[in-house]
Amino acid sequence: MSAFCTYIENELEDLRSKDLFRQIRTLDSLPAPTVSDGKRELINFSSNDYLGLANSDDLKEAAKAAIDEYGAGAGSARLICGTQRIHTDLEEALAEFKGTEAALAFNTGYATAAGCITALLSRKDVLIIDKLVHACIVDAARQAGCHLRVYRHNDLNDLEKKLQWANKKHPDARTLIATESVFSMDGDIAPLLNIVELKENYGAWLMVDEAHGTGLFGEHRRGVIEEYKLSDRVEIQMATLGKAIGASGGAIFGSRSLIDLLINHARSFIYSTAPTPASVAAAKKGVEILQGTEGEKRRQRLWAMVDNLKNTFIDSGQSPGIVRSPIVPLICGSSESALSRSEQLYDSGILVPAIRYPTVARNQARLRFTITADHTLDHLAQLEAALSTPEDDE
Repeated sequence: MSAFCTYIENELEDLRSKDLFRQIRTLDSLPAPTVSDGKRELINFSSNDYLGLANSDDLKEAAKAAIDEYGAGAGSARLICGTQRIHTDLEEALAEFKGTEAALAFNTGYATAAGCITALLSRKDVLIIDKLVHACIVDAARQAGCHLRVYRHNDLNDLEKKLQWANKKHPDARTLIATESVFSMDGDIAPLLNIVELKENYGAWLMVDEAHGTGLFGEHRRGVIEEYKLSDRVEIQMATLGKAIGASGGAIFGSRSLIDLLINHARSFIYSTAPTPASVAAAKKGVEILQGTEGEKRRQRLWAMVDNLKNTFIDSGQSPGIVRSPIVPLICGSSESALSRSEQLYDSGILVPAIRYPTVARNQARLRFTITADHTLDHLAQLEAALSTPEDDE
């Protein structure tokens, strides 16, 4: 066996020995509260399709029509000949939806963070991030090569210490704070008003990832930033198009000048083939639905199901803690325990994969439950029965 193959096999064996080996689960069905993996039908409590738009006839028809009009692929990067009218229409719709001057669409949420942060920060600059931000922001910091400081989760005192350090050690640097609005693995919400006040006191900038807030919070469903009335005090808003909006991709929202700078400096934007017409059309239709009465009806159904999910946990003897979003974690501790509990639920017809290191901290492995507007009380009754079954009964 070659040295290369030996290295690969040793790495895989190390993952297996620590219960950290991951495998792809293939589903045979449409995105919905019930899915099939070819072996059985499962109630899915792991999707981020919060409003059920990914399986909407309106989004599917929009995608089909876009293929007929614009083709299956864009054929080029955006700055060559890959920008079609449908791309700029989406970006105009996104900016109008968020209430910003402009928006820029990317292929993925990961590419969105990477492109934005590396375009704005150099090696002499400072990025201060919440400990629990998404991996895309952490990786973007590494790509930028900037000075990185991490503050304890939602700890304003620790954030202020990091800002003081930046001003003292790097007085001429640009300082950017990055946080999620709704945290993807815990479902809790950042104290955005306090963070905004701190960044203004210390002359920093703020980037807020609204991946799990867009479509769910705020009077116009723009997100937590709108909920807290901070739209004009946050320099950079980021969102995904693949969760509440129901399509795929990501976007940055902000001033026209910010977007123009990203067009010129964001490498993940410049050097990628443009998003497919189908995904762009689906995203635009998703945004249209979000802004209308149907979007509000779906949101109201979602929040009713969030309350029902909380009660399901309590009735089954679990402790959900404070539930402030459609994301409810069940902390298991070890990876082995999380895998065992996930497998038990699978045997009961419930799909909730185990979330393990490095997605979460060591000894913080969990089952991450998410609820959508399309779940039913019957789905929750089956979940309650499964959660109420002791592990040693399996």
